[in-house]
Amino acid sequence: MSSGQFSTGRTWAQIRRNWGLYVLLFPAVILTLLFAYKPMYGVLIAFKDYSPASGIGGSPWAGLKYFEKFFNSYQFSATLKNTLVISLYSMVTFPIPIMLALMVNQMRPNRFRRFFQTVSYMPHFISTVVMVGLMLILFSPSTGLVGNLYNLFGGDPPDLMGSSALFSSVYVWSDVWQHVGWDSIIFIAALSAVDPSLYEAATVDGASRWHKIRYIDIPMLMPTAVTLLILRVGGLLGVGFEKVYLMQNDLNLPSSEILSTYVYKIGLLSSQYSFSSAINLFNTIINFILLIIVNQISKKVSENSLW
Repeated sequence: MSSGQFSTGRTWAQIRRNWGLYVLLFPAVILTLLFAYKPMYGVLIAFKDYSPASGIGGSPWAGLKYFEKFFNSYQFSATLKNTLVISLYSMVTFPIPIMLALMVNQMRPNRFRRFFQTVSYMPHFISTVVMVGLMLILFSPSTGLVGNLYNLFGGDPPDLMGSSALFSSVYVWSDVWQHVGWDSIIFIAALSAVDPSLYEAATVDGASRWHKIRYIDIPMLMPTAVTLLILRVGGLLGVGFEKVYLMQNDLNLPSSEILSTYVYKIGLLSSQYSFSSAINLFNTIINFILLIIVNQISKKVSENSLW
């Protein structure tokens, strides 16, 4: 019997022995195929003059017509620039959850630590619609908290939600406030796995609290941080549609029109399905390429990678 036949026979024996586990896995596999892989057939719309009446199969081929149309449009550079600005700005805030996790890890396990963690987690559960509504109320130059504070000190209140120059800052830092506590959970979990004997040995050697953070905590967090950073870069152009769309208005539109909002307006509001599919496919391909590049760089530099 060849090695290939032996391997196949052993595989089937394992499947028969663990058939119950495969039965439990079967519904998840079916759902993944139906909702993750079957819709990929719709990618063909980007290469066709799609008509809902004719369907995907009956629509004539258009080749790269809609990709060229997007690359030559005045919106290409504007939407790509705005998407990159917001995405790269968000990347700058990546270390904040790590710093919060390090700070929480230094707190003694008492009521204040639990209270601090609960308070930092709670904003994550506020829906995007409610979050933007709160921002509109708080940042209103006439009736909001910020406007009243400026009026109290005799200043001219800024229109933060209507400012094109400040849109990315308002988006990113409100996002940090809402999700920093939740994002720190995985780093706190990584720190909880540190062997206490390492801290005890460091204390015996006369290490200060800063030395423990630098030589024990941070090295333990690096594999987790690198993995999350790779995933973050892999979705660099995938800026959240919901929040940006809700924050948009006529005043900040030059800085708030990103790829995802443009796809929505072109595809669903203007019914240009092929054009919007081409833009979205371009976005996905760029994210995929970035993911591969960053993963390879990480593998060579730090020996940490997704695969």
